Amino acid sequence: MTLRERPQARRRASSAGRRQVVAPPGLSAGQYRPLADEQVRRIHEAALTVLEETGVEVMPSPCREVWRKAGARIDFASNRVFIPRALVADALDIAAREVRLCGQSEAHDLLLGGARVYMGTGGAAVKVLDLDGSVRESRVRDLFDIGRMVEALDNIHFYLRPVVARDVPVEALDLNTYYTCLAATRKHVMGNCFSPEGVRQVVRLGAMVAGGDGALRERPLVSWTNCWTVSPLRYAPETVEVLDEIVRQRMPVAISSAPQAGATSPVTLAGTLVQLTAEQLSGVAYINLISPGHPVLMGYVPSVADLRTGGFSGGGPEFALMNAAAAQLGQHFGLPVYNSSALSDSKVPDIQAGYEKGISSATAALAGSNYIHHSAGFLESLLAVAYEQYVIDDDINGAIMRMVRGIEVTDETLAVDVIHQVCNGEGHYLGHPQTLSLMNRDYYYPHTADRRTRADWEEAGSLDMRERARLRARELLDTQWPSHIPDDMDTRIRAELTFCCRASL
Repeated sequence: MTLRERPQARRRASSAGRRQVVAPPGLSAGQYRPLADEQVRRIHEAALTVLEETGVEVMPSPCREVWRKAGARIDFASNRVFIPRALVADALDIAAREVRLCGQSEAHDLLLGGARVYMGTGGAAVKVLDLDGSVRESRVRDLFDIGRMVEALDNIHFYLRPVVARDVPVEALDLNTYYTCLAATRKHVMGNCFSPEGVRQVVRLGAMVAGGDGALRERPLVSWTNCWTVSPLRYAPETVEVLDEIVRQRMPVAISSAPQAGATSPVTLAGTLVQLTAEQLSGVAYINLISPGHPVLMGYVPSVADLRTGGFSGGGPEFALMNAAAAQLGQHFGLPVYNSSALSDSKVPDIQAGYEKGISSATAALAGSNYIHHSAGFLESLLAVAYEQYVIDDDINGAIMRMVRGIEVTDETLAVDVIHQVCNGEGHYLGHPQTLSLMNRDYYYPHTADRRTRADWEEAGSLDMRERARLRARELLDTQWPSHIPDDMDTRIRAELTFCCRASL
């Protein structure tokens, strides 16, 4: 069945069961600060020293020529570029303080900066844990189906492509990935491209959906993540060419570097943050040299290795600490931050997955990270996603965003008069007008976590949270059919951009 052949009765997205959002996206945080201000300054200063004295490896390229013309010293024998403090300071002075990423509906726009928090999907998983419990390779259809679910899950705020479509040829992957995601949800779509030509194709696609080149630049419906560095401190030439094209197209980009403490960065968490900050500051400086004020997100994606095995670990408390610290560093520089949460080393949606996800998502959000990707769906140390996990993580994110909202202290919420009335025999709190008026505004009620009595739970089938999430995922996949891209636009896109898949959707 293709996207255009779905049953007519299902064409309109179902809104049944949608909840009032008591903690909407974009709330400001900053309640959790693992680093003292002096520690943040020391990391900043150490990163500048690394850039001046250790430098970054940049092979002969137009990129290196940009550095040379800007006054950076180059050691041609080692291909290292040494970046002076003043050059970084100049870049920070002109860098964009806010970046707006737009949805196909304005309700899904993101204004990144300060300590405003948004949580969404991410990653490049190659495996899918299906609802029947089997594991298989990821497909382009998964991008569509996960996106349909994301459209209905209120606490997943953006859609960064979560899986690699293993059934699509590499030369067609960029365009197919972006269009499948855009067709599935009105929320903002981010992905990556493997070539400059892929960037140009996706920009053309985005312009068709947005209503023209000018409309796309005014309201960027798509953006990119670009891993232009290979830690430690080395630029990847082919990826830099893609980054250059993104900047040339005047489109938003998250410059992502992902060192592993103990493997591709120092074993100390502070040392990893120093190296990562040096990589990020070099990227901010480079982009602002070629396009002053360009919309760029600092892409802090620190992780750790389990030093007993050398394997990647996403579920450790060190991961949570460094991603929360990244939010502080971004606020110190005054720049928006893209980083991670909710990775788990568990293979299934179980207790381990729940506690690992909850810890890292809460710390990143409460620290004020702006664009928290990976916050939904992931298992098996970034290798796999599970459909029911998106439902569970949406519930976790909702609780966390309620924590981000914090406690409002006003004359009304101090409730002095209410206390006086109840204590003087005028009714009770449960039935008080204030309780009835605020219960849906101030309280987050989980949609999948269970709060019933044991008797009621047993009467309903004694289902655990994973089983309830599976039922909700199946319901969404049966009912949530997008209709925001009109048939005539879909036909024109498929005719003009011939790499767009047909059969897989």
